[in-house]
Amino acid sequence: MDASAALAARLASAVVAPLVKKLFVRESEGAGLVDRPVRISGLVSFRGEKRTLGERDLRGLAAELATRATASRGPGETPADEVREELADALALALHSLGDLDMDDVQAVRLGPEEFARRLARPTALSAAAEPYYEPLLHTAALHILDFFTRRSGFVARTLVEQTRSIDRLVARTDLLLERVGSPLAEDTRFEQRYAEHIARKHSELTIYGLDLNQAREWRLDAAYVALEAVTAADANPVPLPVEAVLSGRDRVLLRGGAGSGKTTLVQWLAVTTARQPYEEIGEHLTQLVGRVPFVLPLRRVVRDGSPPTPGDFLHAVRSAIAGAQPDGWADRVLGSGRALVLIDGIDEIPRREREETRRWLRELMGDFPGNLWVVTARPSAVAEDWLADLGFAELALSPMTRDHVTRFVRRWHTAADAPAGLADALLAAVRAGSDLGGLAVNPLMCGLLCALHRERNGFLPQSRKDLYEAALRMLLERRDTERGVRAEDGLRLSSETQILLLQKLAHWMIRNDRAEMDRADALAQLARALVHMAHVEAPPERVLSHLLERSGLLREPAVGRVDFVHRTFQDYLGAKALVEEGDFPLLLRNAGRDQWEDVVRMAVALGRPAERERILRELIGRSASAADVEPGAVFLREALLAASCLEHATEVAPATRQRIVALTSHFIPPPHANWARHLAEVGGPLVLGLLPGPEKLTSREAVNVVVTASRVATDAALSFLTRYRDHPDLVVRRQLAWDWYHFDSQEYADEIIAHLDETDLYFAAHNSDHLRALRAMGGRDRIQIVGLYRPRDLVEHIDPDRLTHLWLRRGYVNFEPGEWLTAFPRLHTLTLPKKPRRGPAIPSHITVEIVPESYRAAVPERYEGTVPERYEDPDADPDPDPDSNRERTRPDR
Repeated sequence: MDASAALAARLASAVVAPLVKKLFVRESEGAGLVDRPVRISGLVSFRGEKRTLGERDLRGLAAELATRATASRGPGETPADEVREELADALALALHSLGDLDMDDVQAVRLGPEEFARRLARPTALSAAAEPYYEPLLHTAALHILDFFTRRSGFVARTLVEQTRSIDRLVARTDLLLERVGSPLAEDTRFEQRYAEHIARKHSELTIYGLDLNQAREWRLDAAYVALEAVTAADANPVPLPVEAVLSGRDRVLLRGGAGSGKTTLVQWLAVTTARQPYEEIGEHLTQLVGRVPFVLPLRRVVRDGSPPTPGDFLHAVRSAIAGAQPDGWADRVLGSGRALVLIDGIDEIPRREREETRRWLRELMGDFPGNLWVVTARPSAVAEDWLADLGFAELALSPMTRDHVTRFVRRWHTAADAPAGLADALLAAVRAGSDLGGLAVNPLMCGLLCALHRERNGFLPQSRKDLYEAALRMLLERRDTERGVRAEDGLRLSSETQILLLQKLAHWMIRNDRAEMDRADALAQLARALVHMAHVEAPPERVLSHLLERSGLLREPAVGRVDFVHRTFQDYLGAKALVEEGDFPLLLRNAGRDQWEDVVRMAVALGRPAERERILRELIGRSASAADVEPGAVFLREALLAASCLEHATEVAPATRQRIVALTSHFIPPPHANWARHLAEVGGPLVLGLLPGPEKLTSREAVNVVVTASRVATDAALSFLTRYRDHPDLVVRRQLAWDWYHFDSQEYADEIIAHLDETDLYFAAHNSDHLRALRAMGGRDRIQIVGLYRPRDLVEHIDPDRLTHLWLRRGYVNFEPGEWLTAFPRLHTLTLPKKPRRGPAIPSHITVEIVPESYRAAVPERYEGTVPERYEDPDADPDPDPDSNRERTRPDR
């Protein structure tokens, strides 16, 4: 028996219990079943409102306890008086620290006496004589304090409640796992564990292209992944939300995004998250991933001769190293039990003639194996809008990177690359200062290129997309190996000009044949034709191809016998260069209306000679003379705006051609509808800002659409432009400005726009905690609309309680109910919710609740009386892509 146990045995509870009882105030009736149980600090008797024990009394109680404890040790073991005094002081310090503990009695008992004693304060030093007595004394006091807690009337009830909640959570999670896992064979279970580890290893790293070509530099996915935002394509008022929130509750998703927008990285993140099964990381929005088995199927690698693989060949098709170890029929059993997450990446990367066969393959798989999760990715125009609608797919679209996304990406990139201190800040300053560079930093690929070039050039950056690509090619093909003294293992040396020309031939072939990948035999055939005219290259096509794959950094072999570019953007640039040099303009113009050819067209204009630029631009606007009467979405609109966007890439254009393009775009400026506003921002980019008018002589609706366009450009120049609208008197314009906060840096937009808006009847939309902090720093606001994902504690912490009168909880208000936390806002009298609250804590009676369903653009709020509000459509409802966050709400005539 150790010293503390012996001491506890000698010191009877009847002796200590009365002393311990004095430490705490008399308990109230009940089981303490409240949202915030009373903490220990609120129970002690020497602080708070029910103070019954003073500091001197506490010292006396500690002295008495020390005396009784030391006296119980027996003859010859009792310490001297000065030691007892020292022990009494030390114990008084420990008992006094009970008032600082932020836990309740149930939590304290769960700790046990040893850990609980360690949470109490102790003196900085004890004498050698007192040291042997103190720890047993403190342990004994802790033991009796915990025993006292267990005897309180509410303890048992509260303990049962805590246990019941824990058991409920465990049962729910177990039921979910049992539902999805079923009863697999032992062999399947062992393989699935191995497969999960394989997926986590395979997809948990990203390559930073352009940093080190001799040894590819890898970046951990969990450090590199920047969670982007997406919108629901079918939503009339799409609200950008974190991708995981948009995916929540959907089992069939078609995800669209442009080149380099992060589709494949998102696929990797979903696969790794599912394989690792970290429930805390999965969180509440993607619980459908629990118990799933991920299959990652990049179509350009798995489709062979137009035929996608069957389930048994999934692993073989992606050349998985453990494909041969899978048990017979394992993939069929996983899909048959509805446990699979099937990630089909890159519909746009297979020929159009093969896409319909892929669709039939997907239909058959879903029919034969219901209950699984399906995510398909594609470029925006790779397939029609309703291509998978009959299969029940929801369409989502990745949003461009916001300034906050760019900031996080750049900082993480420089951290992973061990870049010199201050380089990330210098790049961010350059991007924010120049509208051209700001327009380039729109997706992870372009941000990565800017980071690599900025570091490579010691802080200097190109000012146009053409210059950026040319600088990247020089960095990848020429400078790195030369400056580091790296020599090709095969002894073959090719100049950067030769490599670019050979790569152009491959890119041109892939563009002509609508391919994102080519067979090795086709690549060799194209190189053989080119090498006939290159007498200075004394090497066969096979050797040249191997050199390009190993040394260029632009070409790779994703699977045996297949060749592609590390990214489609490089293919588009090199293909455009080849098209211009070979005069293949009919092919270019015939495909100009397709999304995947837009970058090819822009680069052709940038690379072409003056006469060639004129030809391309004239053809683009040739059928656009009567633009004013044509609805957005028509071919001419895309071509006209594409022609306008090409002007920023053209160093020299005939004045007449430029004037005609500007005159043509004047039909869309100011944009008469929100759809036109989105098209202008997406296609025209920063160039549009120079065409947009100020608020003078515009209707309120025209002014709103101009704000939408400028906000979606989202550069520093756009922010400067929007300051012209911040004093606009109309509520409809002010609400749009308040809503568009999330497109920009939180603090800069707050200083330049939010702080200047007239607050009358205006709800200020907060998309994240930074917005709430900024509003509070500005003195708070009466009306706040919550759009992002929040918990009640976030709102209580960040909203000024002395200002708030109206609170609107929109999308993202999930998994908690309004209740007593609302009392933190004494002036709050109106609460707007997207749906009727479930049973839960009562809403304070002085607060009026209005219901505005998310599914109705202009639903009339009704006072919550247990009935569903009347649904009606506002005949003047705006097709603005952003929600009607501040629409004047009136009841219809009855």
